[in-house]
Amino acid sequence: MRENSPAASTAAKAPAAGGPRAVRPATEKPAKATQPRRKAAVAGFAASALVLVGAGAVVVAGSLLPATQTNHNLAAVAAAVPAGTAVGVCPGPARLVTGTEAGTDPQFSPESATATSTVTGLVLGAAGAVPASELARLDGSTIVEVAKEPAAAASGNAASNALAAAIVPGRQVDQVSVLAAKPLANQTASAAAATKFTATDGDLRGLAAANCQQPSNDQWLAGASTTVGRASVLNLTNASTTPATVSLELFGSAGEIQAPGSRGLLVAPGATRSVVLAGLAPSEEQLSVRVRSAGGPVAAVIQQSVLRGLTPGGVDFITPGAAPSTRQVMTGIDIQDAAAVNALIRRSGFQDAGPALELTVPGPSDAVVEISVFGRDGKKVLPSGGVVTAKAGTVTSVSLAGVPAGQYTVAASSDVSFVATTRLSRGVDADQPTDAAWAASGIRLGSQHVVPVPRGGVRQLVFGVLDGRATITYAAVTADGKVKAPASADIAGGTTAAIGIPEQADGSDVVGYVVSASGDAAYGAVLLQRSGANDVSSLTLPPAAAGQESVAVALGY
Repeated sequence: MRENSPAASTAAKAPAAGGPRAVRPATEKPAKATQPRRKAAVAGFAASALVLVGAGAVVVAGSLLPATQTNHNLAAVAAAVPAGTAVGVCPGPARLVTGTEAGTDPQFSPESATATSTVTGLVLGAAGAVPASELARLDGSTIVEVAKEPAAAASGNAASNALAAAIVPGRQVDQVSVLAAKPLANQTASAAAATKFTATDGDLRGLAAANCQQPSNDQWLAGASTTVGRASVLNLTNASTTPATVSLELFGSAGEIQAPGSRGLLVAPGATRSVVLAGLAPSEEQLSVRVRSAGGPVAAVIQQSVLRGLTPGGVDFITPGAAPSTRQVMTGIDIQDAAAVNALIRRSGFQDAGPALELTVPGPSDAVVEISVFGRDGKKVLPSGGVVTAKAGTVTSVSLAGVPAGQYTVAASSDVSFVATTRLSRGVDADQPTDAAWAASGIRLGSQHVVPVPRGGVRQLVFGVLDGRATITYAAVTADGKVKAPASADIAGGTTAAIGIPEQADGSDVVGYVVSASGDAAYGAVLLQRSGANDVSSLTLPPAAAGQESVAVALGY
């Protein structure tokens, strides 16, 4: 890996766009003005909608117009879609579940005495203006105002291209929260947040972290388990103003699971509904869930925890990964000493205490999957040989035990679409608490990803490049809102690079990065650990803000 310091990239301003305007006939009554919708204090977001109204044709006497050509079609034109509010729904604190033997509604016991949950957020701005933004509760009340509405002069100032940021520098929370950032100059805000849960005592001892999610109507979560000692709670949050009706599709090691009660789950606006997955799919060693919603979009996350007898085995938040595809890539995979891991997983009850890749094939055809594991020095050989057949409609687990210790990128490819996740673990002493984490499949990196980094512990940026070569540019963002001069790393294909994150830069805490990639396909993650403990979690880098969208509009009369 070679490091240097290129000039910081500038943010480009999107050109204004317009669309055709319908003309009202003189005989048509003017439409009533639309009343502005009340601001949803929590939801803070409304999907951008483009409404096209066509004017009716003027009717005249048939004797005055020829009877031919009753309609005319014009070439389609592109109409700009107004930018919407950027929203990230952050999971609340992990909570211990009791009474999971029957039913799907959880009961939660009191939290441990040392449990803490924080949200770290970044809202990026340029030209001296940061989009108006806030961190709020689901009920609409504000936790903290991140940035005020910029003055008109600031929002329109193009003289300066310097980046600046508004920060949520690790705000303690006790429930689900929402980061909402308004568009600026008709551009979607570049904003992201992450939540971090830690506990040093109790059954949920460990570290759990998750990116705050943009709600969706279709998403996949892989890596759950409902065997004895494993608790999986699916939390569905509706931060919109529209009711959501959710249906779940469940896949286990023996095939798709038809579970009564998995369809038509109503999630009210501004509410979270929790579902104990053992009530729908008990005794599943590997479980994947597809979450589909009609009406309002939802944010979905699985709280997964392990308890082996009286010894905690880890806790984490399982978040959605990439949609089914013929290639899936996960990075930020930390693997421990091979001999120690193999000795641990041979013990009864510890089969899931080692690293593994889980493959879900939702379609009707089996998938022959080729698996590659890339480390700092290149590709490593898997004990299984690297080629497996994943049966249609099932979840297949592939052990990564035996790979030498280090940070890795895992790539899987097939000619059949599939979903993937990778489990990683910390701790090799069966008599001591261990921790586990799940790295969701990620997206190819592009330009200006806003990456929140929770405070505390050992933190690393991990990048993987499969083929060719890629250059990663990364600029630290500090708690005082400054974006530091960027550095860069040149990464060869077939390797993984880990970059340590300092606690501070120029006397201020590092709370995030702005990351861009050029060249061949690159993938990234934030790896979180804690010195002197087995805590671990891995966060896939969130997608960059979408540019201004447009839709094709066909006109006719």
